[in-house]
Amino acid sequence: MRLIGAGLPRTATLTQKVALEMLGYGPCYHMVNVLADLDLVPVWRSALEGDVDWEQVFDGFESSVDYPGSYFYRELIEVWPDAKVLLSVRDPESWERSMWSTIVDVMEAESLGCYLSKAAGEINPKWAAYCELMKDMWERFGIFDGDRTWSNFESAFNRHTEEVKATVPAEKLLIWQPADGWEPLCEFLEVEVPRQPLPQTNDAATFAARVNEMSVATVNEWWQRRKTEANEPVGARH
Repeated sequence: MRLIGAGLPRTATLTQKVALEMLGYGPCYHMVNVLADLDLVPVWRSALEGDVDWEQVFDGFESSVDYPGSYFYRELIEVWPDAKVLLSVRDPESWERSMWSTIVDVMEAESLGCYLSKAAGEINPKWAAYCELMKDMWERFGIFDGDRTWSNFESAFNRHTEEVKATVPAEKLLIWQPADGWEPLCEFLEVEVPRQPLPQTNDAATFAARVNEMSVATVNEWWQRRKTEANEPVGARH
């Protein structure tokens, strides 16, 4: 691992993933890796319980940003002490709004997105396990009470920022946001500035659409199976 992301979700981490891979710091591990392969969820559940081989988890990857990796940034620094650390930030009030419209909306809210997600979880135990993992992580982070209540976003965000700054030596840490552009990131990584503009990806609407599409597809597949089974001759089911 050459770079460890310590930034929280909803701080343009997918933009970071794409940017780092453009700069030669790829493959970059991101939550999208877990969403694309829910069989990885038990690995991160074990990590949350303290049983993990980090070198095996990140085998083949040169960088990591976003949860679940950034939740364990301290542990990763111990394994790869020479790695640089990237802390992505944004205005805490803006971060809270983004969290409410994306992650909270999916995990535990009175919303269509949450109802669709829970329906998908009833059908697909792997998705249910993913959601439980995320809720447990946010509970330990301090913004979810384990039941229905989300709170303390701004104070938790600020606390996290200060903890990273206190943990990582200043010469190994870059505090960055996409508005800063390529230059500080490239200077930190000692690479040339690309001619292409910095990518912009995964806004709140895109996030919601991606999860809703997955949930609807899961329910539709289940319903089609039910219809097929109902139309099969009784003997064909054995």
